Amino acid sequence: MKFNIDTQRVIKISDRVNALFHEYRQIGNKDREAGGVLLGRFIQSSLDVVVDRGTAPMKRDIRKRYFFKKHRDDHQEIVQSIWEESMETCNYLGEWHTHPEPHPTPSAHDIKEWKRVLKDTICDSDELFFIIVGTESIGVWTGNRKRLEVKKLMRC
Repeated sequence: MKFNIDTQRVIKISDRVNALFHEYRQIGNKDREAGGVLLGRFIQSSLDVVVDRGTAPMKRDIRKRYFFKKHRDDHQEIVQSIWEESMETCNYLGEWHTHPEPHPTPSAHDIKEWKRVLKDTICDSDELFFIIVGTESIGVWTGNRKRLEVKKLMRC
């Protein structure tokens, strides 16, 4: 699955990560939101981004029908471990969560949280990615860390 970042770059979501998203879709009436972090690589030769991995919901996350809050320390421990195992090539790329709607759109709370992540995250990239998994489709947004702007990406 690919989305255009701009006219020259795409973000690719691996089959492994797409399977993770599929597993946590909120299909049932009582299914709770799920989420985690996105991990992957910046491909220098093409400037593309590949999402290779994602964390799954963890025990201390807060999961409700219309709300998800990850336990930062638990997910960060996995991010750090993968960073070290990959010899510093698998990077933190952003966040993902589910919505119980066919074609997801971010809530005002989502946008506010994404801007906080853009402002507070310590990483080398000027952009981060945010994915919302709906019951029928996936929405992808990119956020600029300098301007604190978020824009929706179109699927290619």
